[in-house]
Amino acid sequence: MITAQSKKFNGIPLSILDLAMINEGSDASQSFKNTVDLAQHVEKWGFNRYWLAEHHNMPGVASSATSLIIGHVAGATKTIRVGAGGVMLPNHAPLVIAEQFGTLDALYPGRIDLGLGRAPGSDQATAYALRRTLNSSGNDFPDQLAELRSFFTYDPSARVRAVPGEGQDIPIWLLGSSDFSARLSAELGLPFSFASHFAPAYLMQALQIYHSNFKPSKDLKEPYVMLGVNAIVADTDEKAQYLATSFQQQFLNIRKGVTTQFKPPVEDVDSFFSPYEKATLDEIANWPSVMVGSPETVKEKMEAFVHATKANELIISSGIFNHEDRLHSYELLGEMME
Repeated sequence: MITAQSKKFNGIPLSILDLAMINEGSDASQSFKNTVDLAQHVEKWGFNRYWLAEHHNMPGVASSATSLIIGHVAGATKTIRVGAGGVMLPNHAPLVIAEQFGTLDALYPGRIDLGLGRAPGSDQATAYALRRTLNSSGNDFPDQLAELRSFFTYDPSARVRAVPGEGQDIPIWLLGSSDFSARLSAELGLPFSFASHFAPAYLMQALQIYHSNFKPSKDLKEPYVMLGVNAIVADTDEKAQYLATSFQQQFLNIRKGVTTQFKPPVEDVDSFFSPYEKATLDEIANWPSVMVGSPETVKEKMEAFVHATKANELIISSGIFNHEDRLHSYELLGEMME
């Protein structure tokens, strides 16, 4: 699970979750350049893995063709693990995903992760455009997962074979924000990543279910949990709070069902956000998975989160508008690792 190059924070590795955000006034091409630059830097700084997430029909997110971007990042780096956090399996034929990730693993052996989710990563209209039918849903995710895993098994007598894919040992993770994937990953003995960066309410319940029901497998002998957090670090608390207003605008827009490019930070919070919005943001600021501030502030919050959850790994999303500020945030996080 852990590469030799990764450093550790309080005994556990730190990783990156990148949505390849498209900034207001920019485009996907620049977003991908920023993604590659960030991946190359965090590799040097000792982060463990770099994951990209599948989203569709969102003007501010460029990672819709997730496997393509994974290959682009893996080709521009040397040692860091690169993967999907995640691929939304109901959107795809399992054979196609097996072939895509079999190809990635053949190109970059031992560096590719396949994280799987059962949400559409989009609205119903977009899901229809992707699938051409709504018969495939999260309810049959276990069957889709079993089919996908069968394609990674070498069976020369199989009627349908994934080439590349069959016989390749590609780590499969289950992702979730409720107890469904916690139960399924425990039953199958797979590593589990919980989306606590946007759904912390069910975190402790999901962890208890996963640990208490875990069955060792050929893939994993003991439970392994990676938890999502939002971390925005700057030289001072004040600067970090200013940078975090971009993430806050994104969060509020998602709640309102508004999709836009990623917004720049704002100076005057009191006049920009309504009283209702400020109350919502105050609630988010108190989530244990949201860490905004100076290195000292964030380190204290992160240590408390790791202690409370007993996480095996953290995967960090940093919604920061300016690329140089985002680089510096991850650089400061890297300096917290041993």
